[in-house]
Amino acid sequence: MPMRAFRMNLNPGQADEYRRRHDEIWPELVQALRDAGITDYRIFLDPQSLALFAVMTHEDDHTLDQLPRLPVMQRWWQHMQSIMPSHPDASPISVDLQPVFSLNPE
Repeated sequence: MPMRAFRMNLNPGQADEYRRRHDEIWPELVQALRDAGITDYRIFLDPQSLALFAVMTHEDDHTLDQLPRLPVMQRWWQHMQSIMPSHPDASPISVDLQPVFSLNPE
């Protein structure tokens, strides 16, 4: 299955709030992510730099490009905008990460 990795950042002092909001993730958002073809999605925090590292596994046949158009996704971005650097449309600023090593053969 294809995998994507990317980095985002938190605003200072927002790590606990970020975790709390994800502990309470909206069921309709979870369903939208699954419906788009995401099979696994993990986010890791570097507490020193406040960098978030996300790894997302998805189906070959996916609709990830349609997620930004969904009202639930737009509401989530607005919900998170106050605790992380974001674009004017409230989407989080993220940087795609390039794979450099895999223990598993491709």
